[in-house]
Amino acid sequence: MDLIDKNRPSPAWIRQMRERFPCERAVDAILTRKLERRAGRPFKQPSLHELMQGVKNLLDARLGGGFELSRPRWLVGGASKIHVAFELTWDEPLAGRVTRTMVLRMEPAESTAESSRLREFQLIKACEGLVPVPKMYWLDEDGSFLPYPAVICGFNAGVTKPSRAAGEVAGGPGAGFDPAIRPILGAQFVDCLARIHTCDWLKADLGTLDVPAAGTTQAVEWQLNWWERVWEEDAHEDVPLMRLAMNWLREHMPVVEKVSLVHGDYRTGNFLYTEHDNKISAILDWELGHLGDRHEDIAYAAVQPFGSFAEDGKTFLVGGFMPREQFYADYEKASGLPVREEVVRYYEILITYKLVAIELATMYRIAACGKTHHDILMTWLIAVSYPTLALLRDRLEAAG
Repeated sequence: MDLIDKNRPSPAWIRQMRERFPCERAVDAILTRKLERRAGRPFKQPSLHELMQGVKNLLDARLGGGFELSRPRWLVGGASKIHVAFELTWDEPLAGRVTRTMVLRMEPAESTAESSRLREFQLIKACEGLVPVPKMYWLDEDGSFLPYPAVICGFNAGVTKPSRAAGEVAGGPGAGFDPAIRPILGAQFVDCLARIHTCDWLKADLGTLDVPAAGTTQAVEWQLNWWERVWEEDAHEDVPLMRLAMNWLREHMPVVEKVSLVHGDYRTGNFLYTEHDNKISAILDWELGHLGDRHEDIAYAAVQPFGSFAEDGKTFLVGGFMPREQFYADYEKASGLPVREEVVRYYEILITYKLVAIELATMYRIAACGKTHHDILMTWLIAVSYPTLALLRDRLEAAG
């Protein structure tokens, strides 16, 4: 399909994509919404005043007045969503009259990872008290009050990378941690992942997540359909390696014996920590969360683009913290669950495929269509896709 068609997809082509790649209901809904709106207006950066008026309208509907908004300011960081901090003075249940820093997290017209704000809201609410997360307050699921769908959550202090690395991309190869704090943060990094994977998700309100059948490959197939659909909808060129990779992935789907809550983007760069005490203060970016195989998160945390090398230049450190063997051993001890390395290797290929789909297809498409607030960053990051393609090739060759 040529560029002009993908920029203006017809109802028939959208229907074809949905039939070719059946996936979770919530995922299908957000990908379909993306295509239906693609031919519409490009993204227009709203002003702080416009956003605060939307917040006021939302809170009027939820609280019925009696609150004050102040000090709105842009927050930097994050390539997929728009973030604004502000102060809210209100009568909080149980706490009385308080002033708290809040964060508005809102979609652009199209995101690097199209996702559901309701799903994100439910996932984080389910993990409150389990691992450090922002406190979720209010949801504008359909953009009824704000220009685009959004959530309002509490503000968590912290940084995503050492302050000395302020000019580097969070989670990138230059964001390594000093040797003294690696074991401190690394232990928390592993413990939080184990807590997520061993939680009783059946007791949580996770209505936007479809439940795959344990002892089958259903959860894997949903993920393959999700990301192949993203590639087919957004790619502007044919890359035979991507077709080869997807064929391999479909031929080697592992059975998911235990269905776990999967974060979907668990890595360095997606958590905050406070530098004065080196404590993780918030696990972020739950938008790709789903029910599936814990090995997917294990592989994602350990994939090469999100780690760094030790001072010897040879030892790869998972997330910038510890060697791979230690990461597996520490995870097994914390979770009580085994790590099957052959399954991790499978998900490393799937994750690398997903990264190429985001970098080479979606980032190109949303920048070309003017749908993002980060068009310059997206264009720059497209270059990362070619080393990622090389990594995909290497992993497929190693898999045989």
